Amino acid sequence: MKNLILIRHAKSNWDTPLKDIDRPLDQRGLKDAHLVSLNIPDFIPKTYLIWSSIAKRASDTAVIFAQNLLYPIESIVYNEALYTFDERQLEKIIKSCSNTYDSLILFGHNAAITNFVNKFGDVFIDNVPTSGFVSLQFDTDYWKKINKGKTQKIIAPKDLK
Repeated sequence: MKNLILIRHAKSNWDTPLKDIDRPLDQRGLKDAHLVSLNIPDFIPKTYLIWSSIAKRASDTAVIFAQNLLYPIESIVYNEALYTFDERQLEKIIKSCSNTYDSLILFGHNAAITNFVNKFGDVFIDNVPTSGFVSLQFDTDYWKKINKGKTQKIIAPKDLK
């Protein structure tokens, strides 16, 4: 059994003229990342690996979640290839995960996340919002063989307000 949790980065700040990859979180993003991460412990597997895009908004979101889940931030794996908006690229990266890990939490970007959960989950989601949490479970022991899975849990910040 493989468990995949996809989390879209929190709301970013567009007020300063920065490259897309360098955009930080805004105040709402900071609040929403804390809100969601503090309300998911019951939906997190006992052991897991955290991967994150290298984009500042994604990596900052991953750090907030890791801190609130008591996961060592130095164990977060940052992957340049996760700075993608294409679900095919995202699928390729997820399928490269070592089979020694049964659970993966991944921080990334839209449209890749929404398209991925709609292709691999069994619940249609119009749009995974910023700080959105989607948990999928796959009936296989091999990441390379993940196919249609079961959507276990969906949490959006607005559900918690």
